[in-house]
Amino acid sequence: MKIELRFFASVREVLGVSQESVTLPEGVTTVGGVRAFLRERGGKWAEVLAEGRALRMAYDQEMTHADTPVRDGGEVAFFPPVTGG
Repeated sequence: MKIELRFFASVREVLGVSQESVTLPEGVTTVGGVRAFLRERGGKWAEVLAEGRALRMAYDQEMTHADTPVRDGGEVAFFPPVTGG
């Protein structure tokens, strides 16, 4: 299954990439699974996408949770929580 990834704000800055296309290995079927798959890259990927780290996720441009299923051609985005004032 091939999906599009998008990275925003400080996540993009740390990773040094704003978007990429990836082919997911068999068994990666949720947004949380995508996050775990990317953490396996190690280094800065493991750090910025760490479990328990405050991170927002979207699937096909809608806010979502880790258990949201992904489909071929979908888009998963990662970004830090937004604060304002």
